[in-house]
Amino acid sequence: MGIMKFEAEVISKQIITPSSPTPDHLRHYQFSFLDQISPPVYNPLLLFYEFNAKTQPNITEISNHLKNSLAKVLTLFYPLAGRLQGNQYVDCNDNGIPYLEAKVNCKLSDVLDNPIPGELNKLMPFELDDVANKYALGVQLNIFECGGFAIAQCLSHKLADGLSYFTFSKIWAATARGEPKIAHPQFISATLFPPKNLSGYDARTGITRNKVTKRFVFSASNIEELRKDQAHKALTRPSRVEALSSFILSRFVEATKDIGSADKFYRVVHAVNLRPRFDPPLPHHSFGNLYRVAMTAPLQISSREPYHGIREVISKIDNEYVSKLQKGDEHLSSIKTYAKSFAKGEQVTISFSSYCRFPLYDNDFGWGSPTWVGSPALTFKNLVNFMDTKEGGGIEAYISLEEEVMTKFESDVELLAYVSPSAVPNV
Repeated sequence: MGIMKFEAEVISKQIITPSSPTPDHLRHYQFSFLDQISPPVYNPLLLFYEFNAKTQPNITEISNHLKNSLAKVLTLFYPLAGRLQGNQYVDCNDNGIPYLEAKVNCKLSDVLDNPIPGELNKLMPFELDDVANKYALGVQLNIFECGGFAIAQCLSHKLADGLSYFTFSKIWAATARGEPKIAHPQFISATLFPPKNLSGYDARTGITRNKVTKRFVFSASNIEELRKDQAHKALTRPSRVEALSSFILSRFVEATKDIGSADKFYRVVHAVNLRPRFDPPLPHHSFGNLYRVAMTAPLQISSREPYHGIREVISKIDNEYVSKLQKGDEHLSSIKTYAKSFAKGEQVTISFSSYCRFPLYDNDFGWGSPTWVGSPALTFKNLVNFMDTKEGGGIEAYISLEEEVMTKFESDVELLAYVSPSAVPNV
Protein backbone atom coordinates (compact mmCIF):
# COMPACT_ATOMS: atom_id res chain seq x y z
CA MET A 1 0.00 0.00 0.00
CA GLY A 2 1.38 3.46 -0.90
CA ILE A 3 2.32 6.02 1.69
CA MET A 4 -0.46 8.53 2.32
CA LYS A 5 1.19 11.96 2.35
CA PHE A 6 -0.77 14.96 3.55
CA GLU A 7 -0.28 18.49 4.81
CA ALA A 8 -1.65 20.16 7.95
CA GLU A 9 -1.99 23.93 7.64
CA VAL A 10 -2.22 25.87 10.91
CA ILE A 11 -5.16 28.28 10.63
CA SER A 12 -5.21 29.68 14.16
CA LYS A 13 -3.05 29.83 17.26
CA GLN A 14 -3.90 31.13 20.70
CA ILE A 15 -2.71 30.78 24.28
CA ILE A 16 -5.00 29.05 26.80
CA THR A 17 -4.46 30.13 30.40
CA PRO A 18 -5.83 28.49 33.59
CA SER A 19 -9.40 29.52 34.44
CA SER A 20 -8.28 30.34 38.01
CA PRO A 21 -4.91 31.86 39.01
CA THR A 22 -2.28 29.65 40.64
CA PRO A 23 -1.73 30.64 44.32
CA ASP A 24 1.60 32.32 45.06
CA HIS A 25 2.85 29.45 47.24
CA LEU A 26 2.60 27.07 44.24
CA ARG A 27 4.46 29.29 41.78
CA HIS A 28 7.77 27.35 42.00
CA TYR A 29 7.46 23.72 40.87
CA GLN A 30 10.74 21.96 41.64
CA PHE A 31 12.03 19.22 39.35
CA SER A 32 12.74 15.90 41.06
CA PHE A 33 16.00 14.02 40.52
CA LEU A 34 14.12 11.71 38.12
CA ASP A 35 12.74 14.73 36.21
CA GLN A 36 16.28 16.08 35.91
CA ILE A 37 17.62 12.89 34.31
CA SER A 38 14.64 12.50 31.95
CA PRO A 39 15.26 13.50 28.32
CA PRO A 40 14.25 17.03 27.15
CA VAL A 41 11.79 15.74 24.54
CA TYR A 42 8.01 15.78 24.22
CA ASN A 43 5.78 12.78 24.82
CA PRO A 44 3.14 12.72 22.07
CA LEU A 45 -0.47 11.58 22.11
CA LEU A 46 -2.75 11.53 19.05
CA LEU A 47 -6.49 10.90 19.50
CA PHE A 48 -8.51 10.40 16.30
CA TYR A 49 -12.30 10.80 16.19
CA GLU A 50 -14.60 9.95 13.29
CA PHE A 51 -17.23 12.49 12.28
CA ASN A 52 -20.65 11.62 13.66
CA ALA A 53 -23.42 14.10 12.78
CA LYS A 54 -25.79 12.57 15.38
CA THR A 55 -23.56 12.98 18.42
CA GLN A 56 -21.17 15.81 17.55
CA PRO A 57 -21.73 19.56 17.38
CA ASN A 58 -19.93 21.54 14.66
CA ILE A 59 -16.16 21.86 14.78
CA THR A 60 -16.27 25.43 16.17
CA GLU A 61 -18.30 24.24 19.16
CA ILE A 62 -15.99 21.25 19.59
CA SER A 63 -12.96 23.54 19.61
CA ASN A 64 -14.54 25.98 22.09
CA HIS A 65 -15.50 23.09 24.36
CA LEU A 66 -11.92 21.77 24.27
CA LYS A 67 -10.48 25.21 25.05
CA ASN A 68 -12.88 25.88 27.95
CA SER A 69 -12.27 22.48 29.55
CA LEU A 70 -8.51 22.84 28.99
CA ALA A 71 -8.53 26.16 30.87
CA LYS A 72 -10.31 24.40 33.77
CA VAL A 73 -7.98 21.39 33.89
CA LEU A 74 -4.89 23.63 33.80
CA THR A 75 -5.90 24.92 37.25
CA LEU A 76 -5.38 21.35 38.54
CA PHE A 77 -2.22 20.75 36.46
CA TYR A 78 -0.86 24.25 37.07
CA PRO A 79 2.83 23.47 36.23
CA LEU A 80 1.77 22.73 32.63
CA ALA A 81 0.70 26.37 32.15
CA GLY A 82 4.12 27.64 33.33
CA ARG A 83 7.55 27.84 31.70
CA LEU A 84 10.46 25.41 32.09
CA GLN A 85 13.51 27.01 33.69
CA GLY A 86 16.59 25.07 32.67
CA ASN A 87 16.83 21.65 34.30
CA GLN A 88 15.73 22.97 37.69
CA TYR A 89 12.08 23.98 38.02
CA VAL A 90 8.92 25.31 36.36
CA ASP A 91 7.92 28.94 36.86
CA CYS A 92 4.16 28.42 37.37
CA ASN A 93 3.29 31.86 36.03
CA ASP A 94 -0.03 30.97 34.34
CA ASN A 95 1.34 32.21 30.99
CA GLY A 96 -0.61 29.40 29.38
CA ILE A 97 -0.15 26.84 26.63
CA PRO A 98 -0.33 27.08 22.81
CA TYR A 99 -3.58 25.81 21.28
CA LEU A 100 -3.42 25.45 17.51
CA GLU A 101 -6.05 24.59 14.92
CA ALA A 102 -5.01 23.05 11.61
CA LYS A 103 -6.78 21.97 8.43
CA VAL A 104 -5.63 18.63 6.99
CA ASN A 105 -5.96 18.17 3.22
CA CYS A 106 -7.30 14.61 3.30
CA LYS A 107 -10.00 12.48 4.91
CA LEU A 108 -9.47 10.76 8.25
CA SER A 109 -9.89 7.35 6.58
CA ASP A 110 -6.95 8.17 4.25
CA VAL A 111 -4.67 8.33 7.29
CA LEU A 112 -6.16 5.36 9.14
CA ASP A 113 -5.99 3.06 6.11
CA ASN A 114 -2.21 3.04 6.50
CA PRO A 115 -0.90 5.16 9.38
CA ILE A 116 2.72 6.29 8.81
CA PRO A 117 4.27 7.54 12.07
CA GLY A 118 6.62 9.97 10.28
CA GLU A 119 3.65 11.63 8.57
CA LEU A 120 1.73 11.93 11.84
CA ASN A 121 4.38 14.34 13.18
CA LYS A 122 2.71 16.95 10.95
CA LEU A 123 -0.30 16.86 13.28
CA MET A 124 1.70 17.74 16.41
CA PRO A 125 1.94 21.27 17.89
CA PHE A 126 5.71 20.99 18.51
CA GLU A 127 8.76 19.23 17.11
CA LEU A 128 9.18 16.39 19.62
CA ASP A 129 12.95 16.95 19.90
CA ASP A 130 12.79 20.74 20.37
CA VAL A 131 15.05 20.77 23.45
CA ALA A 132 15.01 24.61 23.72
CA ASN A 133 11.20 24.87 23.95
CA LYS A 134 10.10 26.25 27.35
CA TYR A 135 6.43 25.24 26.99
CA ALA A 136 5.42 22.29 29.15
CA LEU A 137 2.37 21.42 27.02
CA GLY A 138 0.97 22.10 23.57
CA VAL A 139 -2.32 21.09 21.91
CA GLN A 140 -3.34 21.01 18.24
CA LEU A 141 -6.84 20.32 16.91
CA ASN A 142 -6.52 18.83 13.42
CA ILE A 143 -9.62 19.03 11.22
CA PHE A 144 -9.98 16.58 8.32
CA GLU A 145 -11.96 17.20 5.11
CA CYS A 146 -14.60 14.64 6.15
CA GLY A 147 -15.37 16.39 9.46
CA GLY A 148 -13.33 13.93 11.50
CA PHE A 149 -10.67 15.40 13.78
CA ALA A 150 -7.57 14.53 15.79
CA ILE A 151 -6.53 16.02 19.13
CA ALA A 152 -2.72 16.13 19.32
CA GLN A 153 -0.97 16.73 22.63
CA CYS A 154 2.73 17.21 23.43
CA LEU A 155 3.76 17.11 27.09
CA SER A 156 7.36 17.65 28.16
CA HIS A 157 9.13 14.51 29.38
CA LYS A 158 11.00 16.78 31.82
CA LEU A 159 7.74 16.95 33.78
CA ALA A 160 5.87 13.74 33.13
CA ASP A 161 6.23 10.06 32.30
CA GLY A 162 3.72 8.14 30.17
CA LEU A 163 1.26 7.39 32.98
CA SER A 164 1.25 11.05 34.15
CA TYR A 165 0.65 12.16 30.60
CA PHE A 166 -2.25 9.79 29.98
CA THR A 167 -3.71 10.66 33.40
CA PHE A 168 -3.66 14.35 32.43
CA SER A 169 -5.47 13.61 29.15
CA LYS A 170 -8.02 11.36 30.88
CA ILE A 171 -8.77 14.04 33.52
CA TRP A 172 -9.04 16.71 30.81
CA ALA A 173 -11.59 14.49 29.01
CA ALA A 174 -13.52 13.90 32.29
CA THR A 175 -13.56 17.67 32.87
CA ALA A 176 -14.90 18.19 29.33
CA ARG A 177 -17.68 15.65 29.99
CA GLY A 178 -18.61 17.49 33.20
CA GLU A 179 -17.83 14.55 35.50
CA PRO A 180 -18.76 15.52 39.10
CA LYS A 181 -15.79 13.73 40.71
CA ILE A 182 -12.40 14.58 39.23
CA ALA A 183 -9.22 12.94 40.57
CA HIS A 184 -6.66 15.60 41.49
CA PRO A 185 -3.00 15.01 40.61
CA GLN A 186 -0.47 14.63 43.43
CA PHE A 187 2.72 16.64 42.90
CA ILE A 188 5.06 14.76 45.24
CA SER A 189 7.93 13.61 43.00
CA ALA A 190 10.47 16.23 44.20
CA THR A 191 9.67 15.28 47.82
CA LEU A 192 10.27 11.60 47.04
CA PHE A 193 13.32 12.21 44.86
CA PRO A 194 14.97 15.54 45.80
CA PRO A 195 16.92 17.26 43.00
CA LYS A 196 20.70 16.84 42.68
CA ASN A 197 23.73 18.50 41.16
CA LEU A 198 23.92 16.86 37.73
CA SER A 199 27.22 18.28 36.47
CA GLY A 200 28.71 15.90 33.90
CA TYR A 201 25.37 14.34 32.87
CA ASP A 202 23.66 15.19 29.58
CA ALA A 203 19.99 14.14 29.46
CA ARG A 204 20.00 14.66 25.67
CA THR A 205 22.12 11.53 25.07
CA GLY A 206 20.56 9.41 22.33
CA ILE A 207 18.19 11.98 20.78
CA THR A 208 18.61 11.65 17.02
CA ARG A 209 16.91 12.24 13.68
CA ASN A 210 19.00 9.50 12.07
CA LYS A 211 16.22 6.89 12.28
CA VAL A 212 12.85 5.86 10.92
CA THR A 213 9.78 4.80 12.92
CA LYS A 214 7.36 2.18 11.61
CA ARG A 215 4.22 0.67 13.12
CA PHE A 216 3.74 -3.10 13.30
CA VAL A 217 0.45 -4.67 14.42
CA PHE A 218 0.35 -8.03 16.20
CA SER A 219 -3.00 -9.78 16.67
CA ALA A 220 -4.00 -11.41 19.96
CA SER A 221 -3.83 -14.87 18.36
CA ASN A 222 -0.29 -14.32 17.04
CA ILE A 223 0.87 -12.98 20.41
CA GLU A 224 -0.68 -16.02 22.08
CA GLU A 225 1.25 -18.24 19.69
CA LEU A 226 4.50 -16.49 20.69
CA ARG A 227 3.64 -16.93 24.38
CA LYS A 228 3.01 -20.65 23.94
CA ASP A 229 6.19 -21.12 21.95
CA GLN A 230 8.31 -19.26 24.51
CA ALA A 231 6.64 -20.96 27.50
CA HIS A 232 8.20 -24.24 26.32
CA LYS A 233 11.68 -22.71 26.49
CA ALA A 234 11.32 -20.38 29.50
CA LEU A 235 10.62 -21.42 33.09
CA THR A 236 7.39 -19.40 33.27
CA ARG A 237 4.70 -18.38 30.81
CA PRO A 238 5.60 -14.88 29.53
CA SER A 239 3.14 -11.98 29.50
CA ARG A 240 2.00 -10.50 26.18
CA VAL A 241 4.59 -7.72 26.45
CA GLU A 242 7.41 -10.06 27.54
CA ALA A 243 6.73 -12.46 24.66
CA LEU A 244 6.55 -9.70 22.07
CA SER A 245 9.66 -7.97 23.48
CA SER A 246 11.66 -11.21 23.24
CA PHE A 247 10.46 -11.85 19.71
CA ILE A 248 11.22 -8.32 18.46
CA LEU A 249 14.62 -8.46 20.19
CA SER A 250 15.49 -11.67 18.30
CA ARG A 251 14.55 -10.04 14.97
CA PHE A 252 16.53 -6.90 15.89
CA VAL A 253 19.60 -9.04 16.63
CA GLU A 254 19.17 -10.72 13.24
CA ALA A 255 18.93 -7.32 11.50
CA THR A 256 22.04 -5.92 13.20
CA LYS A 257 24.34 -8.98 13.38
CA ASP A 258 26.29 -8.06 10.23
CA ILE A 259 26.62 -4.35 11.10
CA GLY A 260 29.80 -3.40 12.97
CA SER A 261 31.60 -5.90 15.20
CA ALA A 262 30.70 -9.56 14.69
CA ASP A 263 30.88 -10.34 18.42
CA LYS A 264 28.89 -7.34 19.61
CA PHE A 265 27.19 -7.05 22.99
CA TYR A 266 23.57 -5.98 23.47
CA ARG A 267 21.84 -4.25 26.36
CA VAL A 268 18.08 -4.69 26.76
CA VAL A 269 16.27 -1.85 28.55
CA HIS A 270 12.63 -1.88 29.74
CA ALA A 271 10.83 1.14 31.26
CA VAL A 272 9.18 0.31 34.62
CA ASN A 273 6.45 2.24 36.48
CA LEU A 274 7.67 2.84 40.04
CA ARG A 275 4.29 3.71 41.59
CA PRO A 276 3.25 0.13 42.49
CA ARG A 277 6.78 -0.61 43.75
CA PHE A 278 6.56 1.80 46.67
CA ASP A 279 5.38 0.49 50.04
CA PRO A 280 2.57 1.46 50.28
CA PRO A 281 2.03 1.94 46.51
CA LEU A 282 1.66 5.47 45.17
CA PRO A 283 -1.68 6.44 43.58
CA HIS A 284 -1.96 6.29 39.78
CA HIS A 285 -2.42 10.06 39.67
CA SER A 286 0.96 10.78 41.31
CA PHE A 287 2.41 13.19 38.73
CA GLY A 288 5.99 13.33 37.45
CA ASN A 289 8.67 11.01 36.14
CA LEU A 290 7.97 8.11 38.47
CA TYR A 291 9.56 5.46 36.29
CA ARG A 292 12.97 3.91 35.90
CA VAL A 293 14.54 1.50 33.46
CA ALA A 294 15.40 -2.12 34.06
CA MET A 295 18.64 -2.80 32.20
CA THR A 296 20.43 -6.06 31.48
CA ALA A 297 24.17 -6.50 31.72
CA PRO A 298 25.86 -6.51 28.28
CA LEU A 299 24.76 -9.74 26.57
CA GLN A 300 25.72 -11.77 23.55
CA ILE A 301 22.34 -12.80 22.11
CA SER A 302 21.47 -15.18 19.32
CA SER A 303 18.64 -14.39 16.92
CA ARG A 304 17.75 -18.10 17.00
CA GLU A 305 17.04 -18.24 20.74
CA PRO A 306 14.68 -15.63 22.29
CA TYR A 307 16.11 -13.94 25.37
CA HIS A 308 14.03 -14.78 28.46
CA GLY A 309 15.67 -12.61 31.12
CA ILE A 310 13.42 -9.55 30.89
CA ARG A 311 11.10 -10.55 33.77
CA GLU A 312 14.02 -11.25 36.10
CA VAL A 313 15.61 -7.84 35.40
CA ILE A 314 12.27 -6.03 35.93
CA SER A 315 11.68 -7.93 39.18
CA LYS A 316 14.80 -6.29 40.65
CA ILE A 317 13.01 -2.93 40.53
CA ASP A 318 11.34 -3.44 43.90
CA ASN A 319 10.84 -1.43 47.09
CA GLU A 320 14.49 -1.94 48.08
CA TYR A 321 15.55 -0.55 44.69
CA VAL A 322 13.22 2.46 45.17
CA SER A 323 14.74 3.17 48.61
CA LYS A 324 18.26 3.17 47.13
CA LEU A 325 17.08 5.33 44.25
CA GLN A 326 15.76 7.92 46.69
CA LYS A 327 19.34 8.35 47.99
CA GLY A 328 20.27 8.78 44.33
CA ASP A 329 24.08 9.13 44.27
CA GLU A 330 24.87 5.54 43.33
CA HIS A 331 22.21 5.60 40.60
CA LEU A 332 23.53 8.90 39.20
CA SER A 333 27.04 7.46 38.97
CA SER A 334 25.80 4.37 37.09
CA ILE A 335 23.75 6.33 34.54
CA LYS A 336 26.69 8.67 33.86
CA THR A 337 28.83 5.59 33.12
CA TYR A 338 26.09 4.14 30.90
CA ALA A 339 25.67 7.45 29.03
CA LYS A 340 29.41 7.53 28.27
CA SER A 341 29.45 3.94 26.94
CA PHE A 342 26.31 4.72 24.88
CA ALA A 343 27.97 7.80 23.37
CA LYS A 344 31.05 5.74 22.44
CA GLY A 345 28.88 3.04 20.84
CA GLU A 346 30.46 0.30 22.95
CA GLN A 347 27.23 -1.69 23.10
CA VAL A 348 24.05 -1.92 21.06
CA THR A 349 21.11 -0.89 23.24
CA ILE A 350 17.44 -1.57 22.47
CA SER A 351 14.80 -0.02 24.71
CA PHE A 352 11.21 -1.13 25.27
CA SER A 353 8.35 0.89 26.71
CA SER A 354 4.81 -0.41 27.14
CA TYR A 355 1.62 1.64 27.29
CA CYS A 356 -0.48 -1.52 27.27
CA ARG A 357 -3.34 -1.43 29.81
CA PHE A 358 -2.99 2.35 30.09
CA PRO A 359 -6.31 4.23 29.72
CA LEU A 360 -5.68 5.37 26.14
CA TYR A 361 -9.22 4.83 24.90
CA ASP A 362 -10.83 6.51 27.94
CA ASN A 363 -10.34 9.89 26.24
CA ASP A 364 -14.04 10.66 25.75
CA PHE A 365 -14.48 14.45 25.64
CA GLY A 366 -18.23 14.11 25.24
CA TRP A 367 -18.46 12.57 21.78
CA GLY A 368 -17.43 8.99 22.49
CA SER A 369 -14.13 7.12 22.63
CA PRO A 370 -11.41 7.73 20.03
CA THR A 371 -11.62 5.74 16.80
CA TRP A 372 -7.88 5.24 17.13
CA VAL A 373 -5.04 6.33 19.41
CA GLY A 374 -1.73 6.66 17.57
CA SER A 375 1.80 7.98 17.83
CA PRO A 376 4.07 9.98 15.55
CA ALA A 377 7.71 9.02 14.92
CA LEU A 378 9.81 8.68 18.08
CA THR A 379 12.85 10.73 19.12
CA PHE A 380 15.31 7.90 19.78
CA LYS A 381 16.67 5.04 17.70
CA ASN A 382 16.48 1.39 18.83
CA LEU A 383 13.26 2.16 20.68
CA VAL A 384 10.07 0.06 20.79
CA ASN A 385 6.78 1.45 22.15
CA PHE A 386 3.82 -0.89 22.70
CA MET A 387 0.17 0.25 22.69
CA ASP A 388 -2.99 -1.83 22.89
CA THR A 389 -5.19 -2.09 19.83
CA LYS A 390 -8.65 -0.65 20.52
CA GLU A 391 -10.27 -4.08 20.64
CA GLY A 392 -9.33 -7.73 20.50
CA GLY A 393 -6.25 -7.84 22.72
CA GLY A 394 -3.69 -7.08 20.00
CA ILE A 395 -0.65 -4.81 20.32
CA GLU A 396 0.65 -2.05 18.05
CA ALA A 397 4.45 -1.78 18.17
CA TYR A 398 6.08 1.50 17.15
CA ILE A 399 9.67 0.62 16.30
CA SER A 400 12.36 3.22 15.68
CA LEU A 401 15.60 2.07 13.99
CA GLU A 402 18.34 3.44 11.79
CA GLU A 403 17.28 3.21 8.16
CA GLU A 404 19.81 0.49 7.25
CA VAL A 405 18.64 -1.66 10.17
CA MET A 406 14.93 -0.99 9.46
CA THR A 407 15.33 -2.13 5.85
CA LYS A 408 16.55 -5.52 7.08
CA PHE A 409 14.15 -5.68 10.03
CA GLU A 410 10.93 -4.98 8.12
CA SER A 411 11.74 -7.58 5.45
CA ASP A 412 12.55 -10.31 8.01
CA VAL A 413 10.52 -13.39 7.05
CA GLU A 414 10.07 -14.59 10.65
CA LEU A 415 8.83 -11.15 11.72
CA LEU A 416 6.39 -10.87 8.83
CA ALA A 417 4.87 -14.26 9.69
CA TYR A 418 3.46 -12.68 12.88
CA VAL A 419 2.59 -9.16 11.64
CA SER A 420 -1.03 -8.26 10.80
CA PRO A 421 -2.27 -5.69 8.22
CA SER A 422 -1.50 -2.13 9.31
CA ALA A 423 -4.90 -0.52 8.66
CA VAL A 424 -6.93 0.60 11.67
CA PRO A 425 -10.03 -1.65 11.62
CA ASN A 426 -13.70 -0.57 11.60
CA VAL A 427 -13.22 2.82 9.96
